[in-house]
Amino acid sequence: MTNPLLSFDGLPRFDQISPQHVEPAIDQLLEQANEALETVTAPDFEASWDTIAQTLDVTIERLSRTWGTVSHLNSVADTPELRAAYNAALPKVTEFYTRLGADERLYAKYRAIDPQSLNSEQHQALKNALRNFVLGGADLQGADRERFAAIAERQAALSQKFSENALDATDAFGYYAQADELDGLPEDVKHAARSAAQADGQEGYKLTLKMPCYLPVMQFASSSALREKLYKAYVTRASEQAEGDSAKFDNSAIINELLALRLEEARLLGYANFGALSVAPKMAESPQQVIDFLRDLANRARPFAEKDLADLRAFASEHLGLNDPQPWDWPYVSEKLKEARYAFNEQEVKQYFPLHKVLAGLFKIVETLFEVSIREDHAPVWFESVRFFRIERMQPQGAPELVGQFYLDPAARNGKRGGAWMDDVRARWLRPDTHTLQTPVAHLVCNFASGVDGKPALLTHDDVTTLFHEFGHGLQHLLTQVNERDVSGISGVEWDAVELPSQFMENFCWEWDVLKNMTAHVDTDQPLPRALFDKMLAAKNFQSGMQTLRQIEFSLFDMLLHTAHDPALDIMPLLDQVRKEVAVLQPPSWSRTAHTFSHIFAGGYAAGYYSYKWAEVLSSDAYAAFEETVGSDGLPNVQTGQKFRQAILESGGSRPAMESFKAFRGREPTLDALLRHQGMAVPA
Repeated sequence: MTNPLLSFDGLPRFDQISPQHVEPAIDQLLEQANEALETVTAPDFEASWDTIAQTLDVTIERLSRTWGTVSHLNSVADTPELRAAYNAALPKVTEFYTRLGADERLYAKYRAIDPQSLNSEQHQALKNALRNFVLGGADLQGADRERFAAIAERQAALSQKFSENALDATDAFGYYAQADELDGLPEDVKHAARSAAQADGQEGYKLTLKMPCYLPVMQFASSSALREKLYKAYVTRASEQAEGDSAKFDNSAIINELLALRLEEARLLGYANFGALSVAPKMAESPQQVIDFLRDLANRARPFAEKDLADLRAFASEHLGLNDPQPWDWPYVSEKLKEARYAFNEQEVKQYFPLHKVLAGLFKIVETLFEVSIREDHAPVWFESVRFFRIERMQPQGAPELVGQFYLDPAARNGKRGGAWMDDVRARWLRPDTHTLQTPVAHLVCNFASGVDGKPALLTHDDVTTLFHEFGHGLQHLLTQVNERDVSGISGVEWDAVELPSQFMENFCWEWDVLKNMTAHVDTDQPLPRALFDKMLAAKNFQSGMQTLRQIEFSLFDMLLHTAHDPALDIMPLLDQVRKEVAVLQPPSWSRTAHTFSHIFAGGYAAGYYSYKWAEVLSSDAYAAFEETVGSDGLPNVQTGQKFRQAILESGGSRPAMESFKAFRGREPTLDALLRHQGMAVPA
């Protein structure tokens, strides 16, 4: 029987892949990759970019694509069988990539390549490769090299277990509420909860910790007792504070071991701490520069955050009879204050954002600004609600040219990890084996509520912003015009600049002339009223001071955890210290939100969570260029869009991010636009 994971003549055969395919496919591809590695590192093998690419890169790319497919399914369609197959292959894959990145023979081959033989894209890719060999341990010898490899393998296993615990702890919780407990909850949330209970053969309404359920409960449920129940379960997930069987998913020991391994890894490579190692390939020059940046931004935001909190306290006391609001009360108080101040609520807005209409509006602005067309396409998928699209560009001769394709998986469900993300299926690459251009393909994954009672899925405005954010990542991957795989799209882009296109795209969710084209009331088909939009716009920076401090709290905790913390110690005192320095609201002592902080313990953001704020400076300044050139029709200027596409999106990682930014703006970025966009600019 043909193994679908070994098919590379088209798109992944998601409808045919099963867990038993994983081990034989990975073993075969690892064997081929090892053979290719031995071939190119032989003394008589020519040290040229093209010859190495034809033999090794082609083989590695196949392994990466297959492992990427397995990893993707593990994230969006987790089953016990798939998890077992993934975990069985993970050590073997990790061992190979660790060994590859530290192979001194291959390192020597790359060092021997004549730079004069390379084009500019290959030159940047070679520069990155040489740096990555050093960071991958290629200069280590003997016991240090062996220990470095062991650390990499153990970290991969721990990160995977952290992610599994977070998912399992979330999925394990279910509370079957009675109708009288649900006062204040939106009807669509009640319908979904009732359906979930019926699917379990239970009475009542099943409430879960997944965002489409948890967040509305915290915002709208009148019952403080109900909010408290879900809040406690949510903030103690995957920790020793979790109740009942959920305590078995405790991530405490994993966190401590991961931090110790990261510190050991950094010291093996000659760095004082993991923070210093983490920023080595990034825009930021040092951990201290990051810490200073975060503290400076925190000082600027604090007066606004303190005013936000004072307003909340006063409103809770005067209008809700809450003189001492508890942590589970604040989201509810915030929503009520917003409704009172701006005369609307999120559920009212949500009725105007059916998913299909939002997608049409998103596609329209992308098509207009970046001179492409997006249309439905067909491909095997892993779940019935997943959709597939193609992006094309018209040629002077009139024939459309395929630019890229993407999958969209919008709905939350069991077996799918939370959050939203973009990932690559394959990169744009002028393939050295066939000399044909491989077009890029991406995954766009969200966790929105599904439609109920025959109605379409409805998005909150925050959901709309999330969709635009992930699509921004997708655009950088899909619109690239770079032909060298290692620096095309998002590859090779400094990690603290990779959020620039995603956060840039969020701004369009606040433009009336863009937004009006993506709304239609679910019952009446009427567009969003301008008066309601004006209320939303007035509320745009509602509590922006507190929200900014919350992001800085996460970022500063992350960086200090990887620079100034002893891994042998409990992380909670450091988190408490950061909260006392930064936050204006203190959570209860039993809160353990760090235990599900997957970005830094199971993702790529360790000592890098600051990247969101760092890149937001870039994205706000970039969007200011569109504000400065907006047309008389209120729509963004197409010439500015063309310039952004060429300078930022198409160039990918083929040059440093600062060079791309300056090519677009003509100067380095400033904080001004970020502070202005968030309503925190101090009048001159």
